[in-house]
Amino acid sequence: MDRAIHRTIIIKNHLLQPNSDQILTTNACLSYSPPELNEVYDFDPKEMRKLLDGHNLQEQDWLFNLMVQSKLFNPRKRGEKVYVAPDYNQTMEQQREMTMKRISYLLERGVFEGWLTAKGAEAELRKLALLEVTGIFDHSLAIKIGVHFFLWGGAIQFFGTQRHHEKWLRDTENYVVLGCFAMTELGHGSNVRGIETVTTYDAKTGEFIINTPCESAQKYWIGGAANHATHTIVFSQLEINGKNQGVHAFICQIRDAAGNICPNIRIADCGHKIGLNGVDNGRIWFDNVRIPRENLLNSVADVSPDGRYLSSIKDPDQRFAAFMAPLTSGRVIIAGSSVYKAKIGLAIAIRYSLSRQAFSITPNGPEVLLLDYPSHQRRLLPLLAKTYAASCAANDLKMMYVNRTPQSNKTIHVVSSAFKAILTWHNMRTLQECREACGGQGLKTENRVGHLKGEFDVQLTFEGDNNVLMQQVSKALLAEYLAAQKRNRPLQGLGLEHMNKPCPVIPSQLTSSILRTTQFQMDAFCLRERDLLSRFVMKVSQHQAEGQSKDYALMLSYQLAEDLGRAFSDRAMLQTFIDTEATISCGSLKNVLGLLRSLYALTCLEEDAAFLRYGYLSTDNASAVRNEVQKLCSEIRPHALALVSSFGIPDAFLGPIAFDWIDANTWSSVQ
Repeated sequence: MDRAIHRTIIIKNHLLQPNSDQILTTNACLSYSPPELNEVYDFDPKEMRKLLDGHNLQEQDWLFNLMVQSKLFNPRKRGEKVYVAPDYNQTMEQQREMTMKRISYLLERGVFEGWLTAKGAEAELRKLALLEVTGIFDHSLAIKIGVHFFLWGGAIQFFGTQRHHEKWLRDTENYVVLGCFAMTELGHGSNVRGIETVTTYDAKTGEFIINTPCESAQKYWIGGAANHATHTIVFSQLEINGKNQGVHAFICQIRDAAGNICPNIRIADCGHKIGLNGVDNGRIWFDNVRIPRENLLNSVADVSPDGRYLSSIKDPDQRFAAFMAPLTSGRVIIAGSSVYKAKIGLAIAIRYSLSRQAFSITPNGPEVLLLDYPSHQRRLLPLLAKTYAASCAANDLKMMYVNRTPQSNKTIHVVSSAFKAILTWHNMRTLQECREACGGQGLKTENRVGHLKGEFDVQLTFEGDNNVLMQQVSKALLAEYLAAQKRNRPLQGLGLEHMNKPCPVIPSQLTSSILRTTQFQMDAFCLRERDLLSRFVMKVSQHQAEGQSKDYALMLSYQLAEDLGRAFSDRAMLQTFIDTEATISCGSLKNVLGLLRSLYALTCLEEDAAFLRYGYLSTDNASAVRNEVQKLCSEIRPHALALVSSFGIPDAFLGPIAFDWIDANTWSSVQ
């Protein structure tokens, strides 16, 4: 009883305050105010979009419109706007069938025209641009298309020769055959050289025989295999006359035209996943499956009718490297895709924060917009700056890929590995922060941000586990360093030329003007990279001097390897940002890019402990960097709406909370 009386007194004192002027009053109901009414654009978002997307903007807008016009893309009205997104309430089976119906719709309207039969950089850029649009709508749709064209079709293009091109490419482009890509196994993912599927050759019949010798050799996570694919590329160890010649690729039919599974092949479903349930991932076993000799993709090696192994590349390591080089397309696509998903998350979260208010900072004063809180700016705007940097990096990588030459393959492999890892990590971090920044609304599937986390988590591990990729990058840098030392020549390639110059010196006292210069920013990034590379070389050499093998020495040095991989990635990204900025003449667009570039660079300095751990920055300078980051956030705040509008993502592909979130949640919306 005493407790009840005590609580009653507290409530009475709260309601009946001594100052009669502060008696509670009823607040007016909230109303939505479009941020466009108050936010000013200092630059043209259309010009910024040209810079960000880089190419094929008209084709992208054409495809956006194609999807909005069709009921297959699940249009739904919320308030006065219509949004499109997959219906994730559907069963896994229904989602898969809808993915195929959408592909048929796009096929009939010429979206895939020339994707495998047209040649040249322009055709490849168009293909990449349109694939990115499908991914903005639905990751399952983009992956299903990507597996068919870039993995199955790409393998035939790059691993095959004219006989394969003539037989398979046009039928693939027209979906006469539906392809998948059987590389990953239950027991081997990143370690492709260790796969256990075995193929032998029967000279009497002129056929290869494919076998799954054990359960760990079953092909796993094969997109398209569970329901729809009629053919697959099988990656297998090739044994000729008892000698293992390493991993090779073969064309194998797994279903007939009616969808029946072929003899001696077993297929099972991988089951429900945390995302990508519109893709029919499957498992495949091969039991003495015979295929024609011509089904070996023979651009690197061949087998004669009488069973002789033929290859102009005698070294097995070099042959494997040549064989795997074309597979960089997957990492190029994932890097670009991850940037667009970060853009979706930021466009929704920032637009919401420009109309959603919380708390007042004066008695009876108006509530404050979320993005006017410095803490909210600190959460979202550094991620926005890094997304702009990521756009520059992804565009540079695409141009490098479509203009590739045999001489540039190694560089593309290293840079695509680095950017795939760094950009997919950035995407997941961005989506998580945007989800939290949207509060409870971020949990709703229709608002996209939360659901995208599950859909895109897979990007951290497919086409290479990110941590493994970072170690591959460091291993490549180590090889370049040692080769230059052995030849007694300057470093050349991979952007390492800065190591031939005197070591940069960081000023003892960093002012705001110094912190914002490209000279300081690049010096800091280069200092970190060159020092970590030197430390990595010393650590590996030390382990080898103690009697460890090179591979074991590399494994023991993994912490430095990961630090070095990030340092390389950050420096390469900053360089692409600086190069992009340099293409713009003086004006408001260039000024805003300068703010974003500085915020990106200084955030990297603040977040990577290596700058303090190894003494590149003093504690006083680290504090100066931290203070400058907050200043930059406040200076970028007035441009926030223009910056996310520059992404060029149509309203229909965002979520209701990006616009009139009150109207989208009225009682009439549930009737």
